[in-house]
Amino acid sequence: MEKAYKGFGMEGSVAHRYEKTTRRDMAEYRRLAERFASGFPEGGDILEVAPGPGFLSIEMAKTGRLRVTGLDISKTFVEIARRNAGEVGVNVDFQNGNASQMPFADDSFDFLVCRSAFKNFTDPVGALREMRRVLRPGRRGVILDLRHDASWSEIRKYVDGLNLPFFARMIEMCIFRFMLVPRAYTQQDFEAMLRQVPFASTEVRANSIGMEVWFER
Repeated sequence: MEKAYKGFGMEGSVAHRYEKTTRRDMAEYRRLAERFASGFPEGGDILEVAPGPGFLSIEMAKTGRLRVTGLDISKTFVEIARRNAGEVGVNVDFQNGNASQMPFADDSFDFLVCRSAFKNFTDPVGALREMRRVLRPGRRGVILDLRHDASWSEIRKYVDGLNLPFFARMIEMCIFRFMLVPRAYTQQDFEAMLRQVPFASTEVRANSIGMEVWFER
């Protein structure tokens, strides 16, 4: 399955604006980091695919128990993420690369997470195959992303919760309506893609505006 949409160029000023907006979601990054990192002993190898400004990777690295790597196709995001990690004094290996052609050896990671980016991938099934390849046998990964069939009342509630100024809130709603929702997948779309990759097990869990797509190598 290859998308007609060929990716969103999150470089330069676009990437910097995205960083400014997503900083308002820090409580969510901390919650997710605590949830994911708590399941691993000291020395676990964690990969975040498409970390953007790096906030989730940085929060996981703050535990001091994990080796965290971030892979993003945007050179600007890699620069921003490295700067953000340096400012708080944590070590995360942020690298530039493509999710469907990862520069990592087989069986490299104990856990993998991809948040709010999978809908933008040009080759989603190729990215899933790469995610399986770099996970160690028996290890799990999760994709968190928007659902195409999310209700507008729930999306509005989410945007209101960001506490943006009025005009920024209107812009955010337009981004959802004209950019994010059209690119997003349904649960059925994901289940069809997962059947093309030989994971040991998979599970798709819907939530208010999105879903968690879990898979095990």
